[in-house]
Amino acid sequence: MIASLPRPLWFRASTMVYGVAFFAFLFLPLLIVAVFAFNNAPYPAPPWRGFTLDWFFGHEGSGRTGLFADSAMLGSVWTSVVVASWVTLLSVLVGTANAFLIERTQFRGKQALSMLMLAPLVIPGVILGISILAFASRIANLADDVWGLELEFLRPGLPLVVLGQFSYIVSIATLTITARLKRFDVTLEEAAYNLGASRAAVLWTITLPYLKPALIGSAAISFLMSFENFNTTLMLVGSDAPLTVMMYGRMREGATPVLNAVSLLLMVASAVLALSMMRGSKANESKPTS
Repeated sequence: MIASLPRPLWFRASTMVYGVAFFAFLFLPLLIVAVFAFNNAPYPAPPWRGFTLDWFFGHEGSGRTGLFADSAMLGSVWTSVVVASWVTLLSVLVGTANAFLIERTQFRGKQALSMLMLAPLVIPGVILGISILAFASRIANLADDVWGLELEFLRPGLPLVVLGQFSYIVSIATLTITARLKRFDVTLEEAAYNLGASRAAVLWTITLPYLKPALIGSAAISFLMSFENFNTTLMLVGSDAPLTVMMYGRMREGATPVLNAVSLLLMVASAVLALSMMRGSKANESKPTS
């Protein structure tokens, strides 16, 4: 239907009902989690027992340990930040190299290689984690038996978690950066070369500034996907548990509104990051091109 044509009443009403139902399904659970982070009850669900900040700051009289006094939970948040930072750095660097390999070079098997890079995206996270754990353990055992080397980074722990998450998040970063590089006008680089610019200067002053929105976007996506990952992480984690694994363990022991408090802070942080990215993207688009 052409947008400028008048639409019948039933069509407009059904569209509105669909939109309201969709966004209610999407945001109502998040709203409930956020509201009951302030519930004055030892459980993270209805009914409402009154307003309190105990689940954030704690209360000695009631024996409640708030989020900001829960050293184990805060430690798991920091662990997730460290893991996500490493995964983001590796994914953006390797993803950028992959984008140039796909878009700027021609070689036999290029199409097959491009398809293989998408394979980790369709493999379930649990299967991917188990496969990486089995392969890494096999390599570590072989090195120990043959050469007497103890390769700790191939044992369950944070280095293996970083490698496991990187193995599929780098595919997303590659796709994001490749899509941006595909629209780049190569004649800009050729003009710079004709004026005597070096390859490094062209890359630093022309190509990378053009790729900046894609680099920032892929970094944000990589960080968030790493931070919230559970399936692959659970298979590879050691003694230092990231936030998702810690929250899973707390849920099995008995959930408290502290988990709601953590979820609320993560929602706020994600919203701030998304809004910052949108504002930065608009600012980049509004800049005049020379």
